[in-house]
Amino acid sequence: MGCGRVGASLAHELESRGHGVAVIDQNPDAFRRLDETFSGRKVTGLGFDRDTLHQAGIEDAYAFAAVSDGDNSNILAARVVRETYGVDNVVARIYDPHRAEIYQRLGIPTVATVRWTSLQVLRRLLPLGSTDEFRDPSGQVRLAEVDVHAAWVGKPLRALEEASGARVAYVTRYGAGVLPTAGTVLQENDQVHVLMRTADADAVERVLTVAPVVTA
Repeated sequence: MGCGRVGASLAHELESRGHGVAVIDQNPDAFRRLDETFSGRKVTGLGFDRDTLHQAGIEDAYAFAAVSDGDNSNILAARVVRETYGVDNVVARIYDPHRAEIYQRLGIPTVATVRWTSLQVLRRLLPLGSTDEFRDPSGQVRLAEVDVHAAWVGKPLRALEEASGARVAYVTRYGAGVLPTAGTVLQENDQVHVLMRTADADAVERVLTVAPVVTA
């Protein structure tokens, strides 16, 4: 739902991967953002209206993304699709970060646009910290990119895990994601992405953003 820049980009990306796609927007002019090669359905209407959803083929849908420019519309559509039609893979774009956290706890995965953008800017202004990349619906577990002190370079990733209590999910190395093995060693300029309990986030940062403790 939503054929703005994000919606149109998602539609093309999904179609390029071989998926059947239907795009809903209440403004028919919005479909001009779609390339002429787009072969999916274009449905004019409200994304939380049942007739509109039926035209889009909601009964056969595997996933639904609510990415219009209205928070209320996105949440309402996401809830209707999940609760009425039983679509499990649902995500809603939310501009208000406080509301996004509330809906996340209600089990509706959200992308808080403003919060994500501000965190990315802060990350570049104020290094040595962590930036959320994902939280589970309960908010208890988070995946975050954590800045690691340069003194950790050359040490195995398992040493980071043992010291911090977090789990290294993957590292970004030269722009590509790398799944760690038992012998993976941290290299210079690696970006480290860890899984941790939300309650432990501050402690994990305190360990990884300083030089490792040298034991005799």
